[in-house]
Amino acid sequence: MHIDELIQQAQDSQQHNTSITVAKSWTQGRTLFGGLSAALLYTAARQQVRSDSILRSLTTNFIGPLLPDTPFYIETEVLREGKNVTQVIAKAIQNQQVAVFSQVCFGVARASKIQVENTRQHNMPLPTKPKFIPQIPKVTPKFLQHVDLALIDGGMPFTGKKQSNTYGWMRFSQPPANMTDAHLITLIDAWPPTILQMLRWPAPASTMSWNLEFVHPHQPVAPTDWFAYQADTRQAADGYCHSEASIWDTQGELVAISRQIITVFD
Repeated sequence: MHIDELIQQAQDSQQHNTSITVAKSWTQGRTLFGGLSAALLYTAARQQVRSDSILRSLTTNFIGPLLPDTPFYIETEVLREGKNVTQVIAKAIQNQQVAVFSQVCFGVARASKIQVENTRQHNMPLPTKPKFIPQIPKVTPKFLQHVDLALIDGGMPFTGKKQSNTYGWMRFSQPPANMTDAHLITLIDAWPPTILQMLRWPAPASTMSWNLEFVHPHQPVAPTDWFAYQADTRQAADGYCHSEASIWDTQGELVAISRQIITVFD
C-alpha cells in the first residue's frame, strides 16, 4: 500500500465513519510503524479544523500494539477552538482498546514584531542514493521498504558503537503525489532509536512518547526531495532514552524539531 492510499483512508474514515486497515508491509515488529500511526491520527485531526490552521505540534503516545490487517477506528475530539489556536485529540481504537493517542495543536499565522531566525545548520552532503540496512527477512522492519535512508554519521543498530548520534537523509522510496505534513510525520520517525547502535545484539525497543514541532513559515518541498536528519541522545539510563532531532529541507531550512522518550529492554 502506498502512503497516499493510507492517508486517504484516514481522511475518508472521518468523512464516512469507516475503519482503517493497514497491510503488514508497514509494520515494525508486531505493530504498525509508529510514524505512520501518528500521521494517520494527525490526518484525522486535520479534518476537524479550519483550512488556515497550521500544524504547530503533535504529541503522540504509543500505548499498545496497533496490529496490521486488522481494522481500527480513529476517534477525534476538539478540546478547544480559540481565535488563533485549536487543540484536537485523536485515538486509534482497535479491538475496543486505545492503541495510539495524539494531541495535535494547530495555530493560524498572526502578525508579530518578534522574529528570531534559526541559526543551527548541518554540513552533510546531499546523497546520491540510499545507504542503510538492506531488506533482510525477519530482521529489517518491513516498513523500511517504503523509505530511503542515507546514513552519514552514526552506526547501524546492534553494532556496538560507542557513539549515540544518528545523522543522515531520508525520503520516500515511491514519492507521494504531494509532500504534506502527514508525509513528513511519517518520514521523521523512520530512523531507529539513536541508542540501538550501542548494543552488540538485538534487543526490543520502542518509542513511549514522541513530540514533534513544525517550524513555519517554510518553503514548499517536492515529493522527491531528501530531508536532512540529525538526532542526538540527550540522556539514557535505567532503560529509558531521551533523544532530540532537527530536520531540514534540501535548501537547509529547518522544518521540524523532534523529541522522543524511548524504552529499551536490554
